[in-house]
Amino acid sequence: MAISLIAAGALLTTACSDDFLDVTNPTGEPLEEYYTTDAHIQEALYAAYDPIHWPDWGLGQYNALNIDAEIMGDNFWVGGANRADMHNWHLLANYEADENNTLSSLWTVDYSGVKRCNDVLKYLDWAELTPANRASYEAQARLLRVYYYNNLWHYFGNIPFYLENLSTPYTTTQYKADDVYAELIAELEAVIDSKALPMKWDALNYGRVSQAMAYMMYAEMVMYQNDNARYQKALGYMQELISGSDYKLNPDFAALWTTAGEWCDESIWEINYEDANNDRGWSSPLATGGTVMPTLIGPNGFHYLADFGFDGDGWGFMPVRLETYNMYDTADKRRDATCLDVRGTTYTERYQDTHIWLNKYFPRNANNADAGFDSNLNYDNNLRVYRYAETLLNAAELLLATGGSATTAAQYVNEVRARAGLGALSTVTLDDIIQERRLEFVGEGKRYFDLVRTGKAAQVLVPDSYGYRTNSWTPKKKYIPIAQAELDSDPALVQNDYK
Repeated sequence: MAISLIAAGALLTTACSDDFLDVTNPTGEPLEEYYTTDAHIQEALYAAYDPIHWPDWGLGQYNALNIDAEIMGDNFWVGGANRADMHNWHLLANYEADENNTLSSLWTVDYSGVKRCNDVLKYLDWAELTPANRASYEAQARLLRVYYYNNLWHYFGNIPFYLENLSTPYTTTQYKADDVYAELIAELEAVIDSKALPMKWDALNYGRVSQAMAYMMYAEMVMYQNDNARYQKALGYMQELISGSDYKLNPDFAALWTTAGEWCDESIWEINYEDANNDRGWSSPLATGGTVMPTLIGPNGFHYLADFGFDGDGWGFMPVRLETYNMYDTADKRRDATCLDVRGTTYTERYQDTHIWLNKYFPRNANNADAGFDSNLNYDNNLRVYRYAETLLNAAELLLATGGSATTAAQYVNEVRARAGLGALSTVTLDDIIQERRLEFVGEGKRYFDLVRTGKAAQVLVPDSYGYRTNSWTPKKKYIPIAQAELDSDPALVQNDYK
């Protein structure tokens, strides 16, 4: 894979500090002389991809993107050793986060990515490139930049926004969330209209952003914003993918989550991780290697499966709720592929333990067998971000929203259901589609945002009967608090009104 893990450069701290704009040149040449060749521009582009691998562990926090979203939803408990273990997750799950307990590292990770993308776009003017390569590098950097900002926008909403790197005093205007969206969607449309990226890369380039990935992010953003004026365009992109030959459902849902299932025909975009030749370790979290996420979500002291990874050293985060397991029809093939039910076994139980675990990313020996050291930090499980199943369900929802064919919408939903072993629905409603999305994407970080964008969060995300969640979600909870360190670095930043 040409785009896998690229070694991290200088450690970047906050979005508004001097260090954030530092560039370390390995040769000592002036930047204007170094970034003049195609090979060196590619180095800068690889560096721009690198922060996509950082969230699961780095900069002092565990923030696997699928976990961050799921803990605020209704499919999982937070778990861990106790409520003090990843205390920020527990507070976010109960909608009582604050400036000292939030997803602080994501801010740094994504602004690091923005900075590196801006670097690439600046260096392009210095280099001798073929027109095709220049167009491709520019489109990749711009699309990656939208990806990083999209993460920030989803979680923090009201954020500093800039398309050229800052100069002293390294501060800029904080945009309102709606204004951030307006800037990003226009940028995304420009990238899509350039047609500089392939719909699907060849196997040597799996991991690069593509035209199909841009389509999926466009639909995601437009739907989250409830931007009805762009629904027809988003639907057109989904139907282009459906009518094309590049992507289709993988026949076996369970096989999607194996190493062999990575970058199958269903996969539109994944974040690559590798266990072999890892440099990543507990003392070097931003170096090349694997992911710690399977360790995070595995049970502790568990030795009942021969292929269970790292001698049962799971940390017990994200136990699946019993209600999540029970929502599946017994004939639904997704249930056992999604939920590993080990009730009846004995191991070291942790907080909120249900004995049901996320099977999609369950830690198994095969996934870190080639790690040279710090094996529990170096699983090779790619993070699946966009799948063709989501294309079908997006299209079904957008058809209903735009007055399109209800028959075709049902057809798209039924393709997903047929793969799961379920019977066809004669008609579908929005509620049917949202429920199908829940069944399909458990553990993939989609559910919470679906509840927010459809207006269902306030009714669904309420106190539970176990006493774990004691607060209800309100519209003020849509954007989480900005970390105190960022507020300190720029006194002009305005905190989100989360209370």
